[in-house]
Amino acid sequence: MKIPQMIAAEFRRLTASPMSIVALIALMCVPVLYGGLYLWANQNPYANLNRIPAAIVVDDTGATVDGKTVNYGDDVAQQLIDDGSFQWHRVASGSAASGVDDSKYDFSITFPKDFSSALASASGTDPHRAVVTLTTNDTNSYLASTIGTQAAEKIRTSIVKQVNEQAAKQFLLGLADIRSNLVTAADGASKLVDGSATAQSGASQLADGTSQLASGSQELASKLGQLASGAQQVSDGAAQVAAGNQQLATKANEASAAAAQIAAAAPAAQQDLLDRLQAAGATQAQLDQVKAVLGDLDTKVQSGNSQIQGAVGQINQLASGAGQVADGASQVASGSQQAAAGAGQLASGASTAATGAAQLRDGLTTLHDGTVQLSDGLTSGVDRIPDNSPALQKKQASTIADPVNLKNDSITSAGTYGAGLAPFFVALAGWIGIYALFLIVKPVSRRAITALHSPIKITLAGWLTPGLLGAIQMVGLFAIVAGALGFRIDNPLGMYGLMGLASVTFAAIILALNVWLGSVGQFLGLVLMVLQLVTAGGTFPWQTLPGPLAALHHVLPMSYAVDGIRQLMYGGNPATAWADAGVLALWMLIALLVSAIGVTRMTHFRTLRDLRPSLIG
Repeated sequence: MKIPQMIAAEFRRLTASPMSIVALIALMCVPVLYGGLYLWANQNPYANLNRIPAAIVVDDTGATVDGKTVNYGDDVAQQLIDDGSFQWHRVASGSAASGVDDSKYDFSITFPKDFSSALASASGTDPHRAVVTLTTNDTNSYLASTIGTQAAEKIRTSIVKQVNEQAAKQFLLGLADIRSNLVTAADGASKLVDGSATAQSGASQLADGTSQLASGSQELASKLGQLASGAQQVSDGAAQVAAGNQQLATKANEASAAAAQIAAAAPAAQQDLLDRLQAAGATQAQLDQVKAVLGDLDTKVQSGNSQIQGAVGQINQLASGAGQVADGASQVASGSQQAAAGAGQLASGASTAATGAAQLRDGLTTLHDGTVQLSDGLTSGVDRIPDNSPALQKKQASTIADPVNLKNDSITSAGTYGAGLAPFFVALAGWIGIYALFLIVKPVSRRAITALHSPIKITLAGWLTPGLLGAIQMVGLFAIVAGALGFRIDNPLGMYGLMGLASVTFAAIILALNVWLGSVGQFLGLVLMVLQLVTAGGTFPWQTLPGPLAALHHVLPMSYAVDGIRQLMYGGNPATAWADAGVLALWMLIALLVSAIGVTRMTHFRTLRDLRPSLIG
C-alpha cells in the first residue's frame, strides 16, 4: 500500500457516513470560525470608541482673566463633545457617579469648581495645578477603564497645550512690549549720550575756568594784602597830617583873633594918637602927615588882617580836609583789609571750586562712558529681541505650547488593531484546527502497520492526512483575513505559504504526541497550545513575560509562526520570515522523525497501551 492510498483510505473513513461528513466539515471550520470571528470582533475597535458611553461633569465656576470672565471647564467639555471620540453625556456629578456604578457609563471626567481659577493661577501669586478627575469602574470593562485613562491623559495634554499657548502668547506680547520700551529707552540713551558729551565738554571748560579763577584769586589775594598794608600806612600818615593840621588851625585861629583885635583897635588908636598930637600942639600939617601915615598903616593892618583871616579860613579848611582824608584813609585801610580777607576766601573757594570742577569733569567723563555702554547695551538688546508681527507671535505661541510633532515613520504598519492581532490568531487558529482534526483523524493506521512494516510511509501518511486538511483550513482562514475582513497583506503568497507550513508543522507535532502517548498526547497538545498562547508574544511584547515563559518564547514553534506571518503580512524583512520558516521546518522534521521512531516501535513491539485505551480507571 502506497502513501496516497493510505491517505485516500483515511478520507473514505472520514466521509463514510453523513454524520462523519458533518463532523469533518465542522472540525474543518473550527479555525475559520475561531480566527475569523475573533478578528472580526476586533477588526478596528478604536474606530468605534464613539459608541462607548462616558459622562462629563462640569462643576467649574469660572474665573476672571485680564478683566474677562472665562470658564475653561465648559470650553474643554464642549470640545470633547464636538470631537465625538466617545459617546459623551454631560450630566450632574451625582448622575455620573451612579451611572459609572451601575454601568450606564464606562467612565466619567469631572472638572471641579476651581478648574478655571487653578489654570489662571499660573500668572498670580498662588500658582497651583488644576485637577481633572477620572472615575472608572473595572466591572464595566477593564479595557474601557484603560481607554478612559488614555483619554484623560489626552485631555490633560490638550489642556496643557492650551494653557501653554495662552501663556506663550502673553509672554511674547510682553516681550514685544519690552522691545518697544527698549527702543524708546535706546533712543533716550542716545540722547543722553549726546547730552553727557555736551556736559562733559562744558565741565572741561568749567574746570579750566575755575582753575584760572583759582590762580587769579590767589594773585588778587596777594595784591590786596599788599594794598591793605599800604592803605594802613597811608591811614597812619593821614592821621598824623590831620593832627598837625589841627594844631596849625588852632594856632592860626589864635593869630586870626589877635589880628582881628588889632584891626578892630587900629582906628581908635589912630584917632587917639591924632588927638594926643593935636593936644601936644602939633600943627595941622603934622597932623595931616601923621594921619596920612596912620591911614596907610591902617590900610596895611586891615589888609593884613584880611589876609590873615583868609589864611586862617584856608588853614581851617585844610585841617577839616586832612581829618576827612584821615577818616577816608582809615576806611580804605579797613576796607582793603576786608577785601584782602575776602580775596583769601575767594582764593580758597576758587581752589575748592577748581577741584570740584575737575571731579565733575572726571565724573561726567565716566557718566558719558556709562551712557555709551548703556546705549550700546540697549541697542544690542533691541537687536536680540525679534520684531515679530502678531501673526508670527501667534504661530510662535502655538509652537512653544506644542513644540514636538510626533511623526510616525513606521518601517511597517499593521494598519488596524485587528490586523495587529491577525498573525497571532491565525497561528493559534492553525493549532486549534489541527488539534480538532486529530479528534477524528487516526494518527496511524494499525492495518498499515501490520501490512507494510514501513515506519516512514506510515508516518508520512498519518501526517499528510491532517496536514492536507490543515492546509485547506488555512485557505479558508486566509480568505477571511484577506477578503472578508479586508486586512492589507503585503506578500499574500508568502503569507499563505507560511500559514500552510505552520499548519503542517503543528500536524507533525500533534502526530508525534499521539503516536507516543495516545490520548494523553492529545491532552498534552492542548497544554502545549496554552503554553504557546502565552509565550508567542501575539498581544504584548514577549519581553514583558516572566523569565521562564520568555525562555519558552524562543523555543516553541508558534512564536516563529507569529513572527513570520507578521513579516510577510506587514511587509517586514523577508530574511527574518525565511529564518522563521526554517525553524518551523526544523520542528516539523524533528516531529516527523520522533513520530517515525514511535511508529517503528509500534511495528516491532506491542505495549499495554496498544491493548487497551490509554485512559482507563
